[in-house]
Amino acid sequence: MKVVGFAGYSGSGKTTLVERLIPALKLMGLRVSVVKHAHHEFDIDHPGKDTFRHRQAGAFEVIVASDRRLALMREFERPARMNVHHLLAELYDGVDWVLVEGFKDSNLSKMEVWRASAGMPARYPDDDFVVAIATDSPGALPQPTLRPVLDLNDPDGIARWLADNGHRFDYDPEMYT
Repeated sequence: MKVVGFAGYSGSGKTTLVERLIPALKLMGLRVSVVKHAHHEFDIDHPGKDTFRHRQAGAFEVIVASDRRLALMREFERPARMNVHHLLAELYDGVDWVLVEGFKDSNLSKMEVWRASAGMPARYPDDDFVVAIATDSPGALPQPTLRPVLDLNDPDGIARWLADNGHRFDYDPEMYT
């Protein structure tokens, strides 16, 4: 599988870019998964549903599955800090691409999503894992770079760039253990 991270500050357009890349990569016949970091408590379950009741009763894990979907919910007894590599290990190994959003300090190869209008500093000058920059304002980049600078508003072009450079994103879990 190939893994690419998307790094950038809140409001830079990471989620929108990932959302637009998924169908662009799927049109190339590729299977795509997403790993998303959340900074806050979240829930995908609802009170009254069987799975919610099982979790409330104390189950450590609940898997719910149909012929179209599978969801795993795990309740940690105490706060757990899972790194991106733990989460990647949970994914189906038959996926072609994993788009990782929200682990900006990870040691994954990543694309920085940067907008001058967001008023935030660029990460690429200080992050050796940034291999490309997706931006809507290339002329405003804070310093010159030899990294590819891609058009943030051209997800098809970014998908082509990823496919053409796929060898750079091959994921070997042994490298991270």
